[in-house]
Amino acid sequence: MIMIGGRIFSEEILGRIAQTIEKEPTISRRQLSLRVCEWLDWRNSARRWQEMSCRKALLELNRRGAIKLPALTMRYAFQQAKREVATPPLATVECSLSELGAVEIIRVTSATLSALWRGMLDAHHYLKSGPLCGAQLRYLVRSERYGWIGGLSYSACARRVERRDAWIGWTEPARERNHIFVVNNSRFLIPPMVKVKNLASHVLARCQSRLADDWEEVYNYRPVLLETYVERGRFAGSCYRACNWTHVGTTSGRGRQGDGATIKDIYVLPLDVAWQTVLCRQPDGIIHVRKAAEKRLPRDWIEAELGGANLGDRRLTARLLEMTGKFYSQPTANIPSACGSVKATKAAYRFLDNETVRWQAILQPHYEATEERLRDTSLALVVQDTTTLNYSTHPHTKGLGPIGTDIENVRGLMIHDTMAFNTKGVPLGLLNVQCWAREGIGSRQDRHRKPLEEKESWKWVESYRAVSAVQKRCRKTSLVVVADREADIHEVFCEQARTNYGAQLLIRAERTRNRKAGEEDATGEFLWPLLERQPVIGTREILVPPNEKRAARQATLEVRTMPVTLRPPKTKGQLPPARVWAVLAQETMPPAGVEGLEWMLLTTVEVKNKDDACERLEWYARRWGIEVYHRILKSGCRVEARQLEYAHNLQNCLAIDMVVAWRIHYLTTLGHETPDVPCTVYFTDSEWKALTTFTAKTKTPPDAPPDLNTAVRLLGKLGGHLGRASDGHPGAEVLWRGMARLTDIEAAYDLYH
Repeated sequence: MIMIGGRIFSEEILGRIAQTIEKEPTISRRQLSLRVCEWLDWRNSARRWQEMSCRKALLELNRRGAIKLPALTMRYAFQQAKREVATPPLATVECSLSELGAVEIIRVTSATLSALWRGMLDAHHYLKSGPLCGAQLRYLVRSERYGWIGGLSYSACARRVERRDAWIGWTEPARERNHIFVVNNSRFLIPPMVKVKNLASHVLARCQSRLADDWEEVYNYRPVLLETYVERGRFAGSCYRACNWTHVGTTSGRGRQGDGATIKDIYVLPLDVAWQTVLCRQPDGIIHVRKAAEKRLPRDWIEAELGGANLGDRRLTARLLEMTGKFYSQPTANIPSACGSVKATKAAYRFLDNETVRWQAILQPHYEATEERLRDTSLALVVQDTTTLNYSTHPHTKGLGPIGTDIENVRGLMIHDTMAFNTKGVPLGLLNVQCWAREGIGSRQDRHRKPLEEKESWKWVESYRAVSAVQKRCRKTSLVVVADREADIHEVFCEQARTNYGAQLLIRAERTRNRKAGEEDATGEFLWPLLERQPVIGTREILVPPNEKRAARQATLEVRTMPVTLRPPKTKGQLPPARVWAVLAQETMPPAGVEGLEWMLLTTVEVKNKDDACERLEWYARRWGIEVYHRILKSGCRVEARQLEYAHNLQNCLAIDMVVAWRIHYLTTLGHETPDVPCTVYFTDSEWKALTTFTAKTKTPPDAPPDLNTAVRLLGKLGGHLGRASDGHPGAEVLWRGMARLTDIEAAYDLYH
């Protein structure tokens, strides 16, 4: 017994096939496949014999040696080279739709019409005339006054498309059974010399109104859904939207063979009110619609990150998406320059000033998108950090607070943000942001008297709680909160200890706080001397990134570790001890004139050996990613240069800028960590074509999109990166400069083409 193509070929059937071939050695393979279809009652949904599927199964049986097929007695048309077809003469037309006269839609039913259709498509369609897949109908469009003015075709649908399948909501068995009821508008051509406004939507509407009847006449069943794929950068899909087609997402850009392809917008149109009932009916007769079908899939990354913002009015959400796109296209520009027109600038200022718009609501869908990305990784490092935004050059902005000493008189906003990274340092997105204006700077004595809930230090606990809430929803992903010395607060460790299924901690200890380790009934010992007496378990080299005061360098650290019990401070004796593992890493031979690196890390993740200790050091080193993010936010997006009347407006604008800065940071690291994926995972079709043609100084883009690493390096060259072997990977600064230039280059490319 052998199963092929979902059919079981028993010993009896195999014997009948062999017997038939032996008795009728001249039988054709088509005749043989028809007989086998009868024996197996192998029919499609239209009750026609599945001859081609049976033919493939017989070839596979022959390959396996289960049967021996008769020799081929003839060659079929599809095995022969196609003859060249002359391009039909087409008139140059530029008029209104009414001036065309009667427009006739003619189904291709003869060799003469087929030659006309093929000639027109081969000459003027970027995909030419074929091949088309499976069942198909073709149409020609003729004007009473000007003759042939277009052509289109409908053929079998794509078997599996993630976004379309999610929108339909069918299960895998239902898709296998019912995909024939989905038909693909595989070609649509109005030749370039025919310029008639609204002609495309007129022809499309006429065809889709008759297609189900024509299809049933030829194939004996009625389709219930149309689909089409519109290549981004080449077409806008306006005629489909005008005919009430629905945009349900984009293709992944992988192509049929997984070797890279252009990204295409997916449009669908139901032909029957009961389309979902037909498509989602399983082989057992039960209709099951997956919940994913209830959600409309996002059009692009901006809608994926911010499209779910609940601002109380869909028009405000649409404005948010538009502004984000403009800010992302020109991250260094001020608001008027980024918006590009007086009308758009006024609309942006109205949005930022709207009392119903809250920056927390703007960021909420981004938090949710980040959480979805976390589900695809087994371990994520969630970094907390605080930075200040200096708006002292804008003294008229109301609602700001001091960010320095009273003597400095610097005013601005405080930001405490929490960003998730994977273990390779790729930023997955923000999980929590706290933004506030200080009311004043109190004395040290006042701060000591206040409970933690009334201090700014509470930001660490609040952020940890937000991350732990995500951890409880993402049980298959381990979240480790990473923070610098400012987070070395005993309450944070106590919060972790009493949180069920909470995130883990990795915090650098603050030496000046004289932390003691030991049980409650023991005297205890200061943390640093205790660790320094432990044996060195190994050494570890790490890269120290550059900053304003130092150049990048390699540092060799001696590593020691042990489990410790942290005693609460004397002033907080009511708090319980905290059990953690301590890892001490010290640079014993730093360069001359350079202070040696020293880290004391406290973690709730068990440290058993040298490998564990070195891994914790690597985790902490990823904390620098958030400092890079803050640099992008301030220097790349220039958030401190925003001039707005109220702090409320600044916070709304800042929420948009923070998502844009994350996206730039994501590109910077993604090109380095996953260089071989097609650049279409990040760049639109027109972007990579504009980028490659401009940098190569040519008019013709390459046939296939470059890999992501190549595209990122080309973008870096636009921003000033020299691209020499010693220069390394382009950094964030040259990439955001390159993005600003690419916006204008892309616009010029689109106009030229």
